[in-house]
Amino acid sequence: MTGTKVEVTVQPKRKGLSRRQKRSLSRGVQYAVFVVAVIAFAATADWGQLKNQFAQADIAERMFPDVITLALKNTVLFTLTGFAVGLVLGMVIALMRLSSVGPYRWLAGIYIEIFRGLPALLIFIFIGVAVPLAFPGTEIVGGTYGKVALALGLVAAAYMAETIRAGIQAVPKGQMEAARSLGFSPARAMVSIIIPQAFRIILPPLTNELVLLFKDSSLVLFLGVTLEERELSKFGRDLASQTANSTPILVAGLCYLLVTIPLGFVVRRMEAKAQEAVK
Repeated sequence: MTGTKVEVTVQPKRKGLSRRQKRSLSRGVQYAVFVVAVIAFAATADWGQLKNQFAQADIAERMFPDVITLALKNTVLFTLTGFAVGLVLGMVIALMRLSSVGPYRWLAGIYIEIFRGLPALLIFIFIGVAVPLAFPGTEIVGGTYGKVALALGLVAAAYMAETIRAGIQAVPKGQMEAARSLGFSPARAMVSIIIPQAFRIILPPLTNELVLLFKDSSLVLFLGVTLEERELSKFGRDLASQTANSTPILVAGLCYLLVTIPLGFVVRRMEAKAQEAVK
């Protein structure tokens, strides 16, 4: 009776860390660096000077209620009117960009490239200085509010046009074919079927554009505004000059965050719902 020879293969031990261990180690190092940086900042900063320059309670109290009822109100009004102008103009430019007529596409492309490439500050200066010089005696409807709405709208329209165009092209082509088979004209199918679906797709980026316009409204100071037309940045800078203290600027910045943070949360919620709908 012969014995059976059994060979046992011993797997060599792995050397080094696994991928999971490497990721955990990397996260730990990043957290440690962050904690060290925070501690170093807290230990070296002169909190007394910061408080004296940016956190004077008596100066902050003097800003209320005007910082809300006047400055924040004007900022929101400038933003909403600029967004409305930009949305309407952006829709027209997007449809021109998708048009089968060559000159329409070329004009839309030129507009987008110019106004997307120029700084918003130059657009405000153009509206406030160049337009009155080119057309003497011409007044933009709405005064300062109309000028701000037009300036913000011109800037926003270039970005919105591309966003709307992408949204329209994201709608399946079968939707247009189905609408045409039901007797819809191309224009009616676009307005009733395609555009509503496109807006559901592009709602998050459009809301994000609203946040950007809210911050760009601070450029209104280059148009020359009255005391009753001041927005948050102008209001904070004026009081900072009067008091020789930066507390008004900090308060104005916090007022911006009162709007931008909730809007940012809304954008994230919209994006999450859009992703769930796709799944």
